[in-house]
Amino acid sequence: MIDFGAELPTLEGERINLRWLRQRDVPQLYSIFSDQDVMRYWSSTPMESVDEAQALLEEVHDHFRKHTLYQWGVALRSDDRVIGTCTLVRFDLENKRTEIGYALHRGECGNGYASEALRLLLTWTFDDFGMHKIEADVDPRNVGSINLLERFGFVREGLLRERYQIGGEIQDSLMFGLIKREFVRQA
Repeated sequence: MIDFGAELPTLEGERINLRWLRQRDVPQLYSIFSDQDVMRYWSSTPMESVDEAQALLEEVHDHFRKHTLYQWGVALRSDDRVIGTCTLVRFDLENKRTEIGYALHRGECGNGYASEALRLLLTWTFDDFGMHKIEADVDPRNVGSINLLERFGFVREGLLRERYQIGGEIQDSLMFGLIKREFVRQA
């Protein structure tokens, strides 16, 4: 593992930065992860209180210390407001493989922020973190996310049937993979 020191590095983009999540971001985390539309294809139900967002922040920091998950806030450069998150998880250092996840506030969708955030994280993960393959687990109904992944070169690798039971609903999962040499950097 890379020794980051006290927090994740900031990944600077044109309109957004991927940065360390802070206490002041809890209201924005709640706004993102309590939204039914955002959470429709997520692997958990929407948050019901700000306390859950506080617990998420604490969990993210704990995972960082244990090197089991790295989660950045997607922050607008104009005002540093967090509008989403990008995550790396399930590190397999021996095989140089990890899994990516991301969420964006519903009000910010369609502005290209998810694409910019994903480009930043994929580039860093391959070039600086030294991974060979990045995987993604996507609900087959999430057409926007599937299209985004495919623009960067992700390939469908399989369907896992009835993988999740979330909020009383059974959901399938599409598995995608991106090998470093197939990464479309200008997607």
